[in-house]
Amino acid sequence: MSPLVIPYPAIDPVLYEIGPFAIRWYALAYVAGLVFAWWLARRVVAQPPVVMKPEQIDDFLFYAALGVILGGRLGYILFYKPGFYLANPDQLLAIWKGGMSFHGGLLGVSLAVVWYARRHKIEFFSFADVMGLATPIGLMLGRIANFINGELWGRASDVAWAMVFPHDEKQVARHPSQLYQAFLEGLVLFIVLVVLWKVFGLRRRPGFLCGAFWAGYGVARITGEFFREPDAQLGYLYGGWLTMGMLLSLPLIALGVWLMMRALRRPPVAATA
Repeated sequence: MSPLVIPYPAIDPVLYEIGPFAIRWYALAYVAGLVFAWWLARRVVAQPPVVMKPEQIDDFLFYAALGVILGGRLGYILFYKPGFYLANPDQLLAIWKGGMSFHGGLLGVSLAVVWYARRHKIEFFSFADVMGLATPIGLMLGRIANFINGELWGRASDVAWAMVFPHDEKQVARHPSQLYQAFLEGLVLFIVLVVLWKVFGLRRRPGFLCGAFWAGYGVARITGEFFREPDAQLGYLYGGWLTMGMLLSLPLIALGVWLMMRALRRPPVAATA
């Protein structure tokens, strides 16, 4: 393996600390992602076709945050470390130590969207499109926070930009896969969705943007998993190449494709709706 070319930038995961109180980059990533999603969603719903009032986005933000945190934590517990938390129930709420699942968070937010749409009589698929468009930047910030924490690193590699992560017991050069995922799941996916929404006018096809987000994330996540080291407690699944992240992303792709096909089969809504 070639020598390390790019040193890992050792950034303190704690931005500010006073006594027992600490502000961590990981927590700030969640807050910034939710704030950006709120800001963008307000701008989107103010444009035709009208989905809901901007003030309703303000109200929904609390439920979205609840869905992200509860769903993300429960998803991680159930999908990645059920045995550990069964043996250590006192660690169930220790979110500051890490341990969040995007797939669980997505399920949590989706349930919140279903509940809120039914309660306020909002067209569900149009609402889901807004949420899909508003999510990728939060994903990008979360992956950057993973990189700052020096966690969820990539597989061993001899590429020129490989890095040795400080918490890696093997101390071998690895892909900075967190940055790959930030780029694919965050920036690229966001640009694709904005183009579909603004250039191709697919905001008039309720459900299409949500489907594109689900399928696009699934493809981006599976691509990133080929460079990411699988979770130590799980390793590779079924034949020595499949990972839990890949397995959980396959249904997203299938459902996303179905949503896009469904949206295209139906007549577009009026621009002034």
